[in-house]
Amino acid sequence: MPCSPRTWLSAHAWTIFKRRERTPILCVRDHHLNERRRAGCHLREISDGGEHGEEKERIRFRFPKAGVLLDGIERVRGLSPIGSHFQGPLRRANAENAGAQGVGTSARFGFSCGVLGRSLAAGSPSPRVYSVTSYGADPTGNTDSTDALNSAIADAVRAPGDGVLMEGIANLGGARISLEGGSYLISRPLRFPSAGVGNIMIHGGTLRSSDDFPTDGYLIDLSAPSSSKSSSSFNFEYITFRDLMLDSNYRGGGILVPNSLRTSIDNCYIARFTSNGILVQGGHETYIRNSFLGQHITAGADPGERNFSGTAINLMGNDNAVTDVVIFSAAVGIMVSGQANVITGVHCYNKATGFGGTGIYLKLPGLTQTRIQNCYMDFTGIVAEDPVQLDISNCLFLGGAYVVLKSINGIANGVNIRNNMFSGSGKGIDIVQLDQSNGPFKKIDQVVVDANNVDGMTVRSTVARGSAQGSGTSWTVDFSSALLFPDLIDHVQYSLSASGGSFPNHSLRNVSRNCVVVESDVAVSASVFVMVEQGKKLAS
Repeated sequence: MPCSPRTWLSAHAWTIFKRRERTPILCVRDHHLNERRRAGCHLREISDGGEHGEEKERIRFRFPKAGVLLDGIERVRGLSPIGSHFQGPLRRANAENAGAQGVGTSARFGFSCGVLGRSLAAGSPSPRVYSVTSYGADPTGNTDSTDALNSAIADAVRAPGDGVLMEGIANLGGARISLEGGSYLISRPLRFPSAGVGNIMIHGGTLRSSDDFPTDGYLIDLSAPSSSKSSSSFNFEYITFRDLMLDSNYRGGGILVPNSLRTSIDNCYIARFTSNGILVQGGHETYIRNSFLGQHITAGADPGERNFSGTAINLMGNDNAVTDVVIFSAAVGIMVSGQANVITGVHCYNKATGFGGTGIYLKLPGLTQTRIQNCYMDFTGIVAEDPVQLDISNCLFLGGAYVVLKSINGIANGVNIRNNMFSGSGKGIDIVQLDQSNGPFKKIDQVVVDANNVDGMTVRSTVARGSAQGSGTSWTVDFSSALLFPDLIDHVQYSLSASGGSFPNHSLRNVSRNCVVVESDVAVSASVFVMVEQGKKLAS
């Protein structure tokens, strides 16, 4: 079966001897080294001595084109050159070699010729794995590997699809682009040559920006090429980036994911970015897991922390998840401007609030729909603009970190801040604060801040309990130091217990300025117990 123009060849060949006659039946020799060099192939020759001192030669080469593939194979004792009848003799050579004894330190023969990652040998299909060194990528990082890496991506993307994912997205069947544990220098973003593909992975190595990398670029860019438009409403689906280290070299960002569906970023280390470590624009369901991000490589208490800039993760789309991620340096840990996102198990110590940093910033006024759960906010807090449907629960706020509700249009609706731990140093910092510099909150409904564990900070809540004792006709319980919103009490429950067996008439007289006033018709000695709630509208 002749090789196509897109054939690559990998040959590992020793001179093979028959078991008894000790005569060669197949050998591979390099007669056209200069032609191969011009063709861009990679050649290695290894000589070794066998048990009886015979010299053997091993040649390993890969070719991007078929035009020079055949030069390295010579006819030996009637064995046909590569062509339409090469498979049978090669199988026989392999079979004889399998039974050979005493042929040397490595008596084996293997030869495969694959088209687009598929073996031509019957019954032995190979996976669609594209090793970037086969395309000339330099795993030492000393020379520019941009073209080689993009060529590997292009071959993987142009391979025949296996059905479809979303309509208009070709399923590439789990093709893998392997970085082979190398470190690669690139001077331009890595991009897919065409949109409308999915089920492909890039994994297993390091990418580093060169000194002339564009400062507005990203090491990996999933933007759709202007010359290629997908019939799907999404650029790509089910693209996976795994086991990667991305070093932006203070030039641009790490990964750009615009208008893509079900992108997975798993076990990645993204550092030295100046814009965003990961930027998600539009699309749906980008999952970022088990990863580490930081503008500067540090483990806290960095002397340059005041100057940290950039954003580690920027979610400008809906339905995304960030899970089990550490963000160790950036001005903003996670910026969220899309709805229905979930953030769990994240440790933010990117830049202390005291230095102007923010751990998680929710910038979608009036349509937040975000869940933040089981996170560790380490000296850096959370800011939410006009929060609507926001849940912050089971988190640890250390070093005086706190939550800010920021008024843009004065809306706070459906907010739960419950069951968190706040720890400070006794400086009187409120655990939840209001930023009303743009105007006060006016539309407050279903806001619950309660059941938080506080040490060394000041409790703020929308639910409070208090009491007052004394003789007279009026009792006042002041909740202004405990309640979150000023001058707002929606619901009051109280009881009055008078001494001496008296039972006076009494009533609630006032709830202004977060103070509850209860009065009786006669003077008595009594205790008043009060519970109040804010931000909870009663059913009409």
